[in-house]
Amino acid sequence: MDITIHTTVLPHVDPDASVAFYRDTLGFEVRTDVGSGTMRWITLGPADQPDTSLLLAPPAVDPGITDDERRTIAEMMAKGTYGWILLATKDLDDTFERVQAGDAEVVQEPVDQPYGIRDCAFRDPAGNLVRIQELR
Repeated sequence: MDITIHTTVLPHVDPDASVAFYRDTLGFEVRTDVGSGTMRWITLGPADQPDTSLLLAPPAVDPGITDDERRTIAEMMAKGTYGWILLATKDLDDTFERVQAGDAEVVQEPVDQPYGIRDCAFRDPAGNLVRIQELR
């Protein structure tokens, strides 16, 4: 079997703020941006990884989602417990400094975890957790 990860999805509440975070702070390139207002679907990704993308999408727009589920999703996003992504870098300290300088909300400064990785964490403008671990 030949399977790769093509796209992962995170919700956004302010597409312009989310694009600014992923493009300007993390250095991703914008690949597509369709829709208008808050109903935009935006794909981004690292320039050197054209086959891997992050899709920023409006939350809870599926017609099969109930009003109660929409409220739950909104509550979880407000608490920062709905979406998250794990990224990796060769230089965690430099990456942390750059992301922190971009005014991102710091959740955890770089630390050696007891399970063998070194990582840090931020929240994006929609409250999604962005963990960045160091490649060793």
